[in-house]
Order: sequence, then C-alpha cells, then structure tokens
Amino acid sequence: MEQCPTAHVLIFPFPAQGHVNSMLKLAELLGLAGIHVTFLNTDFIQERLVRYTDIETRFSCYPGFQFKTVSDGLSADHPRALDKFMEMYDSLNSKTKPLLREMLASNQLGSNTRPSLTCIIVDGLISSFTSDIANELQIPIIYFRTISASCFWAFFSLPNIIEAGELPVRGNEDMDHLITTVPGMESFLRYRDLPSFCRGIDLNHFNLPIFVTETQRSPQAHALILNTFEDLEGPALSHIRTHCSKVYTIGPLHSLLKFQLEAKRSLSQSQSSNSLFEVDRSCMTWLDAQPLKSVIYVSFGSISTMTKDEHIEFWFGLVNCKKRFLWVLRSDLVVGEHDRNEVPIELVEGTKERGYIVSWTPQEEVLAHRAIGGFLTHSGWNSTWESIVAGVPMICWPSFGDQQLNSRFVSEVWKLGLDMKDVCDRFIVEKMVNDLMGERREEFMKSTTEMVRLVRKSVSEGGSSYCNLGLLVEDIRLMSMGAD
Repeated sequence: MEQCPTAHVLIFPFPAQGHVNSMLKLAELLGLAGIHVTFLNTDFIQERLVRYTDIETRFSCYPGFQFKTVSDGLSADHPRALDKFMEMYDSLNSKTKPLLREMLASNQLGSNTRPSLTCIIVDGLISSFTSDIANELQIPIIYFRTISASCFWAFFSLPNIIEAGELPVRGNEDMDHLITTVPGMESFLRYRDLPSFCRGIDLNHFNLPIFVTETQRSPQAHALILNTFEDLEGPALSHIRTHCSKVYTIGPLHSLLKFQLEAKRSLSQSQSSNSLFEVDRSCMTWLDAQPLKSVIYVSFGSISTMTKDEHIEFWFGLVNCKKRFLWVLRSDLVVGEHDRNEVPIELVEGTKERGYIVSWTPQEEVLAHRAIGGFLTHSGWNSTWESIVAGVPMICWPSFGDQQLNSRFVSEVWKLGLDMKDVCDRFIVEKMVNDLMGERREEFMKSTTEMVRLVRKSVSEGGSSYCNLGLLVEDIRLMSMGAD
C-alpha cells in the first residue's frame, strides 16, 4: 500500500480562553493521529499559557507539533476584555491579517522535516480574513466553531429572523414571545434566548453583523467541525447539513481526547490544563473534606462580569440556601471593588462556615469530584460540556454570546438543569439551588445519568464522534495527497 505523505495542519483559534482550550484539544487529537500540527496563538495568549501550564512539555511528545505566535496588534496593557471585543476583532483583521499572510506566503511554517501546509483549521469567529488568505494561496480551509450546533444554526438563521420582522426586539415586554423562524426551534425559542447582541433596536450595533457574516460564510469552507455529538443535537445538525456539505461532529472534545489517551495508555497527559489563569488547587483539598454531592460549584467563566449589586445578591442566595459552595471569584469578575464595610457580616460568617472562594480552579477536575452536586454557570459551551460529561445538573445564568441559547437548551430541551437568565435575586438563587440540590435532585440526576451514557457511547470505539474523528483525519490525509 502506498505510504501517504505526512499531513500538516495549521490551527488558529480566536484569542480567548474557551476558544483556545477547545482548539488545543482538537490539536492533541490530531497529534495522536500522527498529523503534524502548527498551533498559532497570539503572543499574549501564548505567554499566559507558558506561564500557567506545562503546555510546551505536554505537546513536545507529538512529532511534528510546533507552537507559533503572531501579534494581535494590541498594546501590552490592553485589557482584552469582553467590552473590548470590537477592538480585538478589528485589530486582528487589520494588523494580524498581513502578518499571517506573510507567514504563509513565505512558507515559514514548513522545514526540511515538516511538510508544507495541507490545510488550515481556523476558528469560525475569524474565518473571514483567514479565508481571504487561504483562497489567495490556494490552501484548503476548515472552520471550527466553539459553540453548540444549535447556537450555530440560530446564528445562521439570523437573516431570516430579521427578514421576517422578528428582530429587532422592541421593549422588554416582548422577551418571552416565541421566535418562529429558526427551523426546529419554533416551539421553545424565545426572544430572550437569542444571543445577547440581538437585544437592541439597532441591528448594526456592536457585533451582530460579524456573527452573521462569519456564520454565513461556513458553506464555502472545505468542511465544518463542531464540538458536539449526533445524539445531543441531531435536529440542528440535520438543518446545518442542508447548507454545509461536510460537517464533522467530534464532541465532547475533552471526553473524546480522554478516551483516546486512555486507549494509548497516556492518560497522565489529559490531566494537564490549558488555562490562561493561575489555578488554585487548594479547592481540591477542601472538596476532599466535603460529603458526597453536597457542594454547589459556582463559576461564571473567564470573561463574564457582574455588578457589585449582582455579586451581593448571589452571595446572599448562596449563604441563605444553607448548602456548601465553592465559588470562583476572578479578580476582575465584579465591576468596582467592595469596601470591606459594605459586605454584611452574615455573608462573611456564612462563607467561613460553608463556603470556599478561589480565583480560578481546575474546572474539569472540580466537576468530576464526588462532592459536587450542582453547577451555577454562565453557560459557556465548554463549561456546559464539562458539566454534562461529569453528570452534574446546572443552574444557568448566561450573560452574552451563545450563552443565552445554551441555557435554554439545558433547561427546556435536555432537561439538565434550570434557567435563571435575566434575573439576579437572592431569593431565586436560594430557591434554585435548593431545587437543584434537593427538591428536584432525583429528576435531574435521571436526565444527567442518561446523557452521560450517550456521551460515553459517542466517544467510544464505533461511536459517532469516534468515527467522525477518523473521517476527519482521513479527509486531511487525502488533502495531503492532493485529492479532495
């Protein structure tokens, strides 16, 4: 049998924690399959990964793997926060684009031991300018989206929603009206479940046009990769496939990677983190001392923020529910600092008695811990997946992007938890935690247990995600031979 040339893939994520994390897992899966991978980070992201993880050591075991960096065009002291998204996006488009073009045109990624690029796998959020370069240089391009298939389909349907006059939303009184122009979601998708950037009279405001444009480009790519699996999002996937001819569902990525590493007896590698923040492992020692399924884990992700009033409401709700809680409080989570005297003494005492607060956790490990009984989450897709795989029911408090839609699916479609969007009230927090951890615990455990079974089936040998990964690898190898 003729030996296939070694394939070489460039992977380029959008520079944010959730995007980098999931695309690093994809890179590791391709590395395990023997494909050469160049992983392109911005200088800022790579510096944080090197500072807080063992990432260079971990990936050094994959022959042909290399990290490369490129400037994001922003100053060193730029906050790179959510409210600066447009500055980041515009800088990537205007300043990073020519640097990437030069890198590819001059074949800086190839060498005597590394073949020229077979294809580019780019984050779908920055597909426009990357596709321009790839088309010019005749390099095949594959889009990877870090959102759910259902959210992708809702993004894809936004022009139809607007054309039908269902957007813009006019006033809060309309927030619970059903959206009827997203096929497959007519019976449960409300205005308030659409992405946060749909909320506003001016549809050209902020980043709605970017998400529409980037998503609408997807059928032009060689293929689309989604971090999901067939049994979870079959209806949305069937609609997507009427527009995109090749769709590879290989999720949940972290679970598929763990299975592949176990099969190769390399499980120790999967315990490493892709964190852009310093992890405080003292929380694991605290969890070890807590009873089975007694702790509600609280984390709102890497870039969400809240007001001081919202922070106090959550704090009262967590203390008053009388449950143990582990809370991730990033230094920049609360906008504006509390004065010591502003915090009621009962919150301080209640936290000492039943709570533990840290700045960042090893989240996959935390959710898999026997003491965790529930997750109060911002509903980012990575966090949602980590909770699903661990069999932990959720309380969802989304703030932006895809999170609103994810939370609706968690509560209304998959029945894996409760949706608390657009509400921040101590009494509701208290009630929902007690419902999740007590009153309705059996109901949610039944749903989460069944979902864990489906996940294991999908990533195991012969499962849909396992097989789709094999098809993706074969597709990339055929491209390296000049076939389509």
